[in-house]
Amino acid sequence: LKAPDGQAFDSVKEFHRWGCLRLLERAGRITDLKRQVSFELIPKQQGERACTYVADFTYYENGQYVVEDCKGFKTDVYRIKKKLMLWVHGIRIRIT
Repeated sequence: LKAPDGQAFDSVKEFHRWGCLRLLERAGRITDLKRQVSFELIPKQQGERACTYVADFTYYENGQYVVEDCKGFKTDVYRIKKKLMLWVHGIRIRIT
C-alpha cells in the first residue's frame, strides 16, 4: 500500500495506525515518531547474516520508549524475535 506521500506500508492497518500516531505527535502526546526502525538481535558471525527485527513504529510516550508493531497474524518467527527483543534490548514490543 502506498500513501499519497509515497511511503510504502505493509497493510491498511499499518497505514491507518501511522496516521493516528502522526496526529498524536502533532498533539504533543508522543514524540520522536519513526517508522521501520531496525534492531540487531544476533550479530553477523561465521558467514551468517545478522538477525534483525524491524519495528513498524518507535516513539516516546510519557518519557517511555515504545516499540510498536501492527500485527494481524503472529508468525513463529515473530514470536521468537519478540522474545529476543526483550532478552537482548530489554524492550517489550507493543502490539496493535
